[in-house]
Amino acid sequence: MTPLEKVNSMKMPFAELKGVKFTEAEQDRVVARMLVRPDLCTLNHTIHGGAIMALADSVGAAATVINLPDDAKGTTTIESKTNFIGGAKEGATLVATATPVHRGRRTQVWQTRLETEEGKLVAIVIQTQMVL
Repeated sequence: MTPLEKVNSMKMPFAELKGVKFTEAEQDRVVARMLVRPDLCTLNHTIHGGAIMALADSVGAAATVINLPDDAKGTTTIESKTNFIGGAKEGATLVATATPVHRGRRTQVWQTRLETEEGKLVAIVIQTQMVL
């Protein structure tokens, strides 16, 4: 099974609820897309910060899963930091790209860049995943 097939076979109900679609997955990079829908927005038809953070968390978690050691039981987020750079309007598609900062035996750290399809930077998220 390829890493993308593995990610797409995982049951991630909250990611599905948000409309997250994984489009690329390799050990050093995972990419997903999410349409900015009205129910993911705050005032002025702009994506809510929590939706941005939740997208990044889903992508970082998926990246961790395809990098887990064989004896691991799973993963959980233990820390996440978001720098909001700009907004994305309703109807835009966000592209989230996670790349590794650290992959250790007990933790993994991932940086996720969130941009519009046009390349406008929306946020950068650094998250730490604990290997269970």
